[in-house]
Amino acid sequence: MLFKELASYYEQLDSVSSRLKMIEILTELFKRAKPDEVSNIVYITQGVLAPPFEGIEFGMAEKMVEEAIAIATGFTKGDIEKEYKKQGDMGKAAQLIKEKSKLKRLSSKEFAVNEVYETMRKIAATSGEGSKDTKIKMLANLVAASTPLEAKYVVKYPLNELRMGVGDATVLEALSVIGTGDRKFKSELENAYNLCSDLGLVAESIAKGGEKAIRNFKITLFKPIRPSLAERLPTAEEILEKMHGKCEVEQKYDGFRCQIHKQGHRVKIFSRRLEDTTHMYPDLVEAVQKEVKAESVILDGEAIAYNEKTQEFLPFQETIQRKRKHGIEEKIEEMPLKLFAFDVMYLNGENYMVRPYHERRETLRKILKGYTLLVSGSITATTPKQLENYFEESIENGLEGIIAKELNAQYIAGARKFSWIKLKRSYKGALSDTLDLVIVGYFLGRGTRAEFKFGGLLCATYNKKRDMFETISRIGSGFTEKQMVELKEALDKIKVKAKPPRVDSLVEPDFWVSPRYVVTIKADEITKSPMHTCGRDGGEFGYALRFPRLVGEEEAIRKDKSVEEATTTKEVIEMYSQQKRVSVGSQEEN
Repeated sequence: MLFKELASYYEQLDSVSSRLKMIEILTELFKRAKPDEVSNIVYITQGVLAPPFEGIEFGMAEKMVEEAIAIATGFTKGDIEKEYKKQGDMGKAAQLIKEKSKLKRLSSKEFAVNEVYETMRKIAATSGEGSKDTKIKMLANLVAASTPLEAKYVVKYPLNELRMGVGDATVLEALSVIGTGDRKFKSELENAYNLCSDLGLVAESIAKGGEKAIRNFKITLFKPIRPSLAERLPTAEEILEKMHGKCEVEQKYDGFRCQIHKQGHRVKIFSRRLEDTTHMYPDLVEAVQKEVKAESVILDGEAIAYNEKTQEFLPFQETIQRKRKHGIEEKIEEMPLKLFAFDVMYLNGENYMVRPYHERRETLRKILKGYTLLVSGSITATTPKQLENYFEESIENGLEGIIAKELNAQYIAGARKFSWIKLKRSYKGALSDTLDLVIVGYFLGRGTRAEFKFGGLLCATYNKKRDMFETISRIGSGFTEKQMVELKEALDKIKVKAKPPRVDSLVEPDFWVSPRYVVTIKADEITKSPMHTCGRDGGEFGYALRFPRLVGEEEAIRKDKSVEEATTTKEVIEMYSQQKRVSVGSQEEN
């Protein structure tokens, strides 16, 4: 497929807001592409060169891109910057400048999608002395050989500005249609995606091998599995009822999620967002090499900082300081980590996810015999009193709470099911938990905030079924001055002129932004509202937050969560129901 054809499909996607229409356009695109092009098209459409765990970045700033456009068109960098400020979109600026350029195209050759992709990979791989100029030259050559429309998307790609509103779920549905003729095969494709976290690989597999390749999809070491997630319930009685009267109750550690892959002496550690964080934790790598009694294994666990002198766990605000690129050795001495493993998904060539939880738990105890790597603390509970007592004991020890697990459940990757149910100390309040919300817009500052040009956020939940972001609240409280500056700088870079296609909103912010960032919010209560679309589902009322405010005094943006990992609309509806039950229970006690 020629890149100019891909650009024309992107123009179509840019002009529609209907998800069904997006699926239709993507389906046609994938059908037109050759099997060896589909994976690269998926990566380009996502605005990446590879899945997150490969850690490949373009390494190109706006000024570098402006210089490349100037070289390719004969205009000055000042001309490019002026047009960019006017359009607010570097791709559109490149397209218009290219249309006005009097320089002839560098070549009459029309280049293919794979050629553009491979050039972008080379740009990303270029490093060392003189790399900046080399990167600029390679991009300039691409722009010079492009038509104006091609130039628009060639430029947007390395700047991560391909904002067509296409989510993973939408891509999976389109792949289902090309593989089977309808959208019903999406769940099998999602299962494969959950096992490898590589949407390009899934696309290539169905394009080349059809349904059989997806049904036979296997776990691959060093390709992270999308983690299993827990549901929430507010009382021990409800948890045990859901677990049929018996469950294992694990301590919940307030640290950072680590998925550990080991084969022989080779070890990799992946974050909750499936990014490769191995280099940050050399002490954990060494511990895995010494303490795990297995040739090959994938473990799920939580790392938390530990004070050896007082034998106390440190709060998350301190533990998070271990997640750094520099000064690692000093922090290892100051703040050693303990990793509490709570699951094993793969062992010596065998998929353990399909085994019942109690078997996996017993396996963990056999293969972990270390000092740094430990099996998470747990008890078996058959009464609400046992569960409640263990919860209180965990809180007293400085932990976050507990997670109850169904004894016969499989490990369910990438999903939130009632086979895991969490109970946290925050569940004792009027609103049971914090919410991780997606920023979809922001407001200008007024009064005392006028100097910051930032007055608050418009935030949304993620509706997984619709693959849409539904607004739930305008957030105007809880920001420090530092956070307001941080948010304004970050959001200015992803401003868009119109409401993004995947955003469902009745509220109009001063500025719309691409759904890219997550923030943690606390509120007093979830209420019904005619102003917000969360859970509205065609009715008159959606759900909203009463007295919402930002949580945390450090960075405002949650860098460990993607927008698809935000609090879902389904979770909000469940929290609203639980909130009402807690309220009724409190009244009965009085």
